[in-house]
Amino acid sequence: MKALTLLAGAACLALAAPALADGMVENVNGITLDKDGKVVRFSALLIDKDGKVSQLLTSKEKAPRQLDFRHDGRGLTMLPGLIDAHGHVMGLGFAALTLDLSGTSSLADAQAAIKAYAAKYPDRRWIIGRGWNQEKWGLGRFPTAAELDAVVADRPVWLERVDGHAGWANSRAMEVAGITAATKSPSGGRIELAGGKPSGIFVDAASELVAKHIPAPKPAERDLALAEAQKALLSVGITGIADMGTTIEDWQSYRRAGDDGWLSIRIFGYAGGIDNMVAIAGPRPTPWLYDDKLRLGGVKLYLDGALGSRGAWLKKPYADAPGQTGLSFLASAEIRNLMVRASMDGFQTAVHAIGDAANAEAIGAVEDLAETYTGDRRWRIEHAQIVDPADIPRLARYGIIASMQPVHQTSDRLMAEVRLGPDRLKGAYAWNSILKAGGRLAFGSDTPVEAPNPFAGLAAAITREDETGQPFGGWMPAERVTREQALAGFTTGAAYAAFAEARVGSLTPGHRADFILIDTDPLLATPAQIRGTVVKEAWVGGRPAYRQEAIDSSVKRYDRTEQ
Repeated sequence: MKALTLLAGAACLALAAPALADGMVENVNGITLDKDGKVVRFSALLIDKDGKVSQLLTSKEKAPRQLDFRHDGRGLTMLPGLIDAHGHVMGLGFAALTLDLSGTSSLADAQAAIKAYAAKYPDRRWIIGRGWNQEKWGLGRFPTAAELDAVVADRPVWLERVDGHAGWANSRAMEVAGITAATKSPSGGRIELAGGKPSGIFVDAASELVAKHIPAPKPAERDLALAEAQKALLSVGITGIADMGTTIEDWQSYRRAGDDGWLSIRIFGYAGGIDNMVAIAGPRPTPWLYDDKLRLGGVKLYLDGALGSRGAWLKKPYADAPGQTGLSFLASAEIRNLMVRASMDGFQTAVHAIGDAANAEAIGAVEDLAETYTGDRRWRIEHAQIVDPADIPRLARYGIIASMQPVHQTSDRLMAEVRLGPDRLKGAYAWNSILKAGGRLAFGSDTPVEAPNPFAGLAAAITREDETGQPFGGWMPAERVTREQALAGFTTGAAYAAFAEARVGSLTPGHRADFILIDTDPLLATPAQIRGTVVKEAWVGGRPAYRQEAIDSSVKRYDRTEQ
């Protein structure tokens, strides 16, 4: 019933929007970027019957007399709908429906939250959640199964780390999964041990040993998660997102939403591996569906894990774990074979690489393939967090796109200093160096690893300071980018990275009229003001998709359901 209520509300939102017609949104502080990255300001935007931008007007220009509707922008700032270049749509939705540990500040705090959640939902066969971070807790180690058993011992518990690259199981979950002291770590993964026995922590590929035993969500639950994700994204100004790791089940939910008229955001799908790529799209990328709201055009491949779990593949050992260099998920021949398989059928490849060894391997693979697979390939490296400075110039070759998340830098900097040591930080989160070398940037959040709010990312990109203003002057401040470059990362750059720049990313005549109305001018405001930006309205395809203050009962019912 809960799922049906929310989905009905989602459908009502779509139906409540006016029919497409020639109209104008006026009285705005309009900002967009042109093809050269220059700022264009305007005071009104005209929308045609196809839901596309027809013209931008300045205060000195007169509006057409014959219009079907006029909407007062109330002097708010209008930006193109922001695009998250790397997120996980269903992960965000399910995070809203399961246990969230991202706000916990200690192990004891997390244990209390887990105990309370289990008591609240006594009928759930598994306790599922995510968001824990032993670094944030100041624990100095991974948590253990015994520490989970102390609060929930009668049911299996499985909790993903904040970055999604490790899982924490209790003893009951390991029993269900058949995990014993004799269980071997799989290739690309690691079972953490304590006293020669599994400790309850499973890193990267090892996580699947437990996760595969969790009951799969039902289609109605998936649709509910999608509705939650759309609500969360639109409320912070995200109208489009590159969905990294799309599965066939995810795709089916997106198609149901599109078919039933409640797909409210644009999803640029990147299949989770070759099998999902083939299952979803077959021999070639899908066409653009539902008025450019959905497409599967690429595949995501993994080369390594994350810094927090010491799964990122480094050229030299970790400073705080001298015997470890991280995890290499694929051999050189394997990553090249997978990239060839995708490229043969015209799919774009997006390679997850965090450590400097993984980034060097990804760049080398592109260099090897680019002469054979010519044309506009737009090779992507996802995260590109730690790059050997010697490899940064290579990123610019063959148009490699560095798809990065500014909020990772502010969240990770203290941990990165510990993992790498001071002498290996020069190529860490090196946005400006990549641009100066001729590379391309696309910005995102990696939600639900981080909150999807792009304004936190904009502020981090221009300051390299966190929400408290630390460190003063920015961490490695030479890697800051300009306000215009930061805005491009979430608009034109993110659209280009998804082969969508002819459709969205800028408010240009002929593009889809995706825009947001906000209470802050990000080109003039302080970083604190940018972080505090409130999205008043979000429009997709010339129609309202989100309003902070609902204007009719159907929209109000959707906006406030389950809040």
